[in-house]
Amino acid sequence: MNEKSLRVLEYTKIIEKLVEGCTSSLGKDLVKNLKPFNQLEKIQQLQKETSEAQSILIKRGNVPLGGIHDILHLVRRTEIGSYLDPGQLLYLRDTLAVARKLKQFLKEDDRQEVEYPIIQGLIQSLNTVREIEEKIEVCVLSETEISDHASSELRNIRRMIASKNDAIRNKLNSIINSASYQKYLQDAIVTIRQDRFVVPVKQEYRSHFPGLVHDQSSSGATVFIEPMAVVELNNQLKELKIKEKKEIERILMEISAMIAERGEEIKGNQSVLQELDFIFAKGKLSLSMKAIEPVLNQEGKVIIKNGRHPLLNPSEVVPTNIWLGEEFHLLVITGPNTGGKTVTLKTVGLLSMMAQSGLHVPADYGTKLAVYDHIYADIGDEQSIEQSLSTFSSHMTNIVKILEEVTPNSLVLLDELGAGTDPTEGAALAMAVLNYLKSLRTSVIATTHYSELKQYALLKDQVENASVEFDVETLRPTYKLLIGVPGKSNAFEISKKLGLSSQLIEEAKTLLTKENIEFEDLLQNIEKNRVEAEKERNIAASLRLQAEATLDNYLEKKDKLEQQREKILKEAKKEAYKIVKEAKQEAEEVVENLRKLKAELEEKEINRKIQEAKAHMDNQLGNLSEGFEEKLFTKTSRKPPENLKAGDPVKVLSLNQVGHVIEPANENGEVFIQIGIMKMNIHVSNLESVNDKKQSKTSGLGKIVKSKATNAKSELDIRGKNLEESFVEVDKYLDDVYLAGLTEVTIIHGIGTGVLKAGIKQMLKKHKHVKSQRDGKYGEGGAGVTIVELK
Repeated sequence: MNEKSLRVLEYTKIIEKLVEGCTSSLGKDLVKNLKPFNQLEKIQQLQKETSEAQSILIKRGNVPLGGIHDILHLVRRTEIGSYLDPGQLLYLRDTLAVARKLKQFLKEDDRQEVEYPIIQGLIQSLNTVREIEEKIEVCVLSETEISDHASSELRNIRRMIASKNDAIRNKLNSIINSASYQKYLQDAIVTIRQDRFVVPVKQEYRSHFPGLVHDQSSSGATVFIEPMAVVELNNQLKELKIKEKKEIERILMEISAMIAERGEEIKGNQSVLQELDFIFAKGKLSLSMKAIEPVLNQEGKVIIKNGRHPLLNPSEVVPTNIWLGEEFHLLVITGPNTGGKTVTLKTVGLLSMMAQSGLHVPADYGTKLAVYDHIYADIGDEQSIEQSLSTFSSHMTNIVKILEEVTPNSLVLLDELGAGTDPTEGAALAMAVLNYLKSLRTSVIATTHYSELKQYALLKDQVENASVEFDVETLRPTYKLLIGVPGKSNAFEISKKLGLSSQLIEEAKTLLTKENIEFEDLLQNIEKNRVEAEKERNIAASLRLQAEATLDNYLEKKDKLEQQREKILKEAKKEAYKIVKEAKQEAEEVVENLRKLKAELEEKEINRKIQEAKAHMDNQLGNLSEGFEEKLFTKTSRKPPENLKAGDPVKVLSLNQVGHVIEPANENGEVFIQIGIMKMNIHVSNLESVNDKKQSKTSGLGKIVKSKATNAKSELDIRGKNLEESFVEVDKYLDDVYLAGLTEVTIIHGIGTGVLKAGIKQMLKKHKHVKSQRDGKYGEGGAGVTIVELK
């Protein structure tokens, strides 16, 4: 790309803005060497990079790029066997950490589809060397300090150094605090000279104080002496510090060897991090300019929609719309000075250069830009006093060079073409230059004040007029570019507004040629028609907007009516359904009431018959029981047994059955006995004692009772059983211990879910043998057992 054009179009200022977005010197180096490319595929790749970076910055915010450094020279030092100092290791660790953080940054989006193939590919190519990072973090505290945790040997050495320092200071403190030495000392302090502990001694007592002299005060009144008592301790301290230094060197060499082993990976990381820093700088610049990715082509087609010069204040710049390369490839812009012609040239040239450098351009979506082999610009006053060149000569020298190098696929920007010389000759030269460039089909944008060039643009194919709008009423440019409309000089109108007399203006008009007057009048009519057309267009646009608003309002009201209609119908259907449902419910209630009434009548009749049957049965049972109870429980004239105890065998006379006593006779004379599975209260007078020997021959019941009393245990473990099994086992156990005569037993049920414990407690409340129950105390089993007191 032409260096002069880069300077004239202020491309370097864009590079300066891009440099500000880099976080490292590496990225800045890439930016400073950035130049426009002319290979379409290469440019498209660079544009995609910028778009991906812009999208990531919008969605995710800042990217963790802080801490990238140039570490190639450090890695090379380790590869030749040297070691790095703590500060250099921290410098290298920061760069390694950036690679790791970027990998982590990427992993957060792994669940999503690949949206950023270029940047994700670069980040995935980074190598993480976490073990080196961790080693440096553990061993290095600062740029000058190694941690005690770097090695056990270093920790031991430093512990001994601290101990030795304490011993020396204690020894010296005892010396300076000694009454015998205080008169020799200048001050009662301990200081250091030549890395050894010393005390300040007065010069006149030098010979009275044994030790080694290490320094003397500037006045000579004080000598700094190392007392003989601490010379050996200082020597030992010196040896320990030498050991410490060697151990630190060994640790640094160990870390440096680890770096050398992964040197190629670390160097590879640096080039990738440099590239990423550069890419995200482009993304940041795009965001700051509110720029977009343009559509690129190689056909010389340019369509800039609301393009803004990137170096002008965004709040003040007036967007411009320019197209070139389809119906025409040569554009002649006319208009007054300070109207924006030069800014238009620079905008087209600079946006093209930015696009070909892979940068987004400040314009609206739909902008298309061509990829040119070269961009030439002849803009500004190139007068050189040193070279004795006039403005015209300087411009022509530059144009000659352009014409020698220009190709059909070039963009040529010419400001004030042919200016600086005789107008007639200048216009002729300008037309000749444009003819030559037209014959090459080169893309050209030229600005001029010459009327001849306006006519040239009107008459020639592939050439189009354009002008910058000027408001005669306010005498200020509007900076709007009007393509297809040649600019009017407005000299007479401006002069009139500024106060020049009408007589002089009319006289000036008479001095113009008839052709010039007709052409200016034509331009004035064109301008007048354009303004009127613009007004009409604005009115039409306003009416169209009103019509669209009215249509939208009508459609909105129609939609609302439809929605209301649907809502009313829906509510009516809902109300009708509700009425039918309520009627159905009422009918069902009537039917249900009739059924209940019928059932109640039938139930009364059935109950009456049941009561009659029960009364009849009771009457029959009463008849049957007359005399039976008397016979069953008739008292005999036999002497009732006395002193019955639990377990004693007895015979129930009325039943002629043998059982055994469960509870002795109460105050009413009734004994609670068991016969087989039956338990009942029998009056003692209806019982007869049974001889043990006889009983053992007949039923063996006495033997069973004695066996129960002998084998009864004071605790029962039911853990692991279900509730039903536990009820059976606990009931049997309580019978057995009751027969055995135990007064207190323990049931072990555990804690578990609490279901078993709750069920057993509920059962114990209703059991006839149980007097009371409580939870176990500390030492008895706690909440896992229940203590039962028997009757």
